[in-house]
Amino acid sequence: MQQGQMAYDRAITVFSPDGRLFQVEYAREAVKKGSTAIGIRFRGGVVLISDRKIRSRLVEQNSLEKIQLIDDYVAAVTSGLVADARVLVDFARIAAQQEKITYGSLVNIENLVKRVADQMQQYTQFGGVRPYGVSMIFAGVDSIGPRLFDCDPAGTINEYKAVSIGAGRDAVTAFLEKEYKEDLDEKEAVSLGIRALRASVEEGQEFRPPEIATIVEGSKFKIYTREEVEKAVQNA
Repeated sequence: MQQGQMAYDRAITVFSPDGRLFQVEYAREAVKKGSTAIGIRFRGGVVLISDRKIRSRLVEQNSLEKIQLIDDYVAAVTSGLVADARVLVDFARIAAQQEKITYGSLVNIENLVKRVADQMQQYTQFGGVRPYGVSMIFAGVDSIGPRLFDCDPAGTINEYKAVSIGAGRDAVTAFLEKEYKEDLDEKEAVSLGIRALRASVEEGQEFRPPEIATIVEGSKFKIYTREEVEKAVQNA
């Protein structure tokens, strides 16, 4: 621990002299150790792709679901502390249902993302709590069209055409900045995401088939089957 940091990282409510909240930065470091996840917006829809970190061959692979359904037309993928992610996914599901009861439908995905971001931000300003150690990508289709947002432990949100979180974020972002093109179709977007995820795999590591889900205008959330994933990986 650096000498100038010692007095400022023991409580979330204490700013360092240069205006930093170290506990929030530590939460971001937890996200960097999580599975790599990607969101890409394409013509008429969005795709979410997530790496699956299998830490033991004894783990049931089907239990490792990183992409979560929030509503029929909204999904989220998380990276970081799994328990924190589970709590926020449940919060987002309740918020989505409240929005539908109030307005008859989920009119604007951004409102939902802001509610989750507000929940995360509250845990950066009160003593006796810690920030959520998770980042989330929200993807879906609303009255505006296909939307893609990310939300980090500080409660910051941004809208993207393509975005990545997790351990391989830097490599994936560099790849997407070079290869992403406007007006992709679903097949091209899935292929781009798989190639970007493969670019983040360190030398000597095995590339495992990822988890893939899409939401297309006029259609509900769809999770790819194992056969569809394997075919997409072969064609990427």
